[in-house]
Formats: sequence, structure tokens, C-alpha cells
Amino acid sequence: MIDGLGLDIWALLIGIAFVSGIVDAIAGGGGLLTVPALALIGLDPVSVIATNKLQSTFGSASATLHFARKGYIDVLDVWPMALASAFGSLVGALLLLQIPSQFALVALPFILVLVAAYFAFSPRFDDAGHPPRLHPLVFAAGVVPLIGMYDGFFGPGTGSFFMLAFTALMGFGVVKATAHTKLANFASNAAGLLVLSLSGKVVLGLGLAMGLAQFTGAALGSRLVLLKGHRLVKPLLIVMCCAMAFRLALKQWA
Repeated sequence: MIDGLGLDIWALLIGIAFVSGIVDAIAGGGGLLTVPALALIGLDPVSVIATNKLQSTFGSASATLHFARKGYIDVLDVWPMALASAFGSLVGALLLLQIPSQFALVALPFILVLVAAYFAFSPRFDDAGHPPRLHPLVFAAGVVPLIGMYDGFFGPGTGSFFMLAFTALMGFGVVKATAHTKLANFASNAAGLLVLSLSGKVVLGLGLAMGLAQFTGAALGSRLVLLKGHRLVKPLLIVMCCAMAFRLALKQWA
């Protein structure tokens, strides 16, 4: 156990991870719950991001497996995208070890508000899907690595950015976009975790305990997405984007 961390705090963190798994599988933004919780127990910023990366890898893996079993992900078609996301995350995680992640806070709240506005008003955000605006190879080579790099460097909001990219640029319906978001997010989480593990900054026991809770919560969240579609995903995405923007702006201005 972590020095000075009682069983009640462990139970609270595991409960937060479970809820985060549900939220993350549906709309992304689960890090809004887990990152502050890990920071409040006294971990340094890099350890917070590294440990969060471990537990969130479990959640994105759970959601990816669930959507793949239901036929929403064809691994043979999307492996270049997953590889591109992993590569971007490797670069971002290496940058994190050199540059304070606080630099990511400056513009992020404003970007998240714009993302929320898109989800609220775009006619392309539904269950049906629309014609793509980019060729899949251009999307995989140009857009996905940038989002993956952000995930390796910082993380919160990555799922929302992937959802925006898949719906706005690839024309995916909400359920298909959510499924591919989980795959891309799993690849970026796993790659970022690999780099951060080598730095010795991951709190292994706590990360694994929260990861198991996250895995369970993500399985439940994935089922809810398939049952409710955009009627559930859209409002929760808007709420989570605005909540993340507020939380990050408050932290920066404070």
C-alpha cells in the first residue's frame, strides 16, 4: 500500500475508477474524475498521469473488446489507425518527461468549449453516419497521431477529440465513432503507458486496482452506448467537455 493511504481512500479511488470507466466508455472524459483524485492523494504530476494511464488502459481495452465482439470494429481495416495513435502517444509521453504538462492547459479549455458546441449543433452527429471528408489514409497519417500525441502528453479530453474527428471528418455514426474512439484510445493509452512505465512513475498496485474497476465500468458503459446511441452519448459528451473546460480553466487561473 502507498504510505499513509488507508483502506477507505483505496475504496474511494476504486469507486471513482468504476464510475470513470462508465463515463469514459460513453463519452470520454473519465480522466476528469481520476486525475484530480490521484493528485489529491499527493502524487507528483507525472506520477498522476502515469498511474492514470495504467488504469485507463484497462477501461479502453474493455470497451474495445466489447465493441469488437459486437462487430463495430474490423481490426484488419483499422490497424493502421491504431498504430498511428500509438506512435503519436509515444512521442507525447517522451515530451511529458521533458516538458511540464501545464503547457497543455493554456488553450485546452477554449478548445473543449468549441468541441461541445460542435456536438450540440452539428447535424452530422447522429447514429446514421455521413460521407467522409478525408481519405482514411490521410486521416490515419495526419489526424490520429496528433490526438495520440496529446494523449501521451496529457490525456483528459482525448476521447472527445477522437469522437469529434471520427464524426466530423470520417462521417461515422455515433456508435461506430465511439467504438473506433475506444480502439484509438486503447492504442494511445498502451503506448504512453509503455514509456511512462520505464520512467518508474507508475504506482503499480493502485493503478492495477483502479484498472480492474475501470475495466468493469467500461463494460457497462459500452452496453449503454449500444442500447441508447446518440440519445445518451450526445448530452453526456457536451456535459463532459464543458466540465473538463471548467475544471482545467479553474486550475489554470487559480
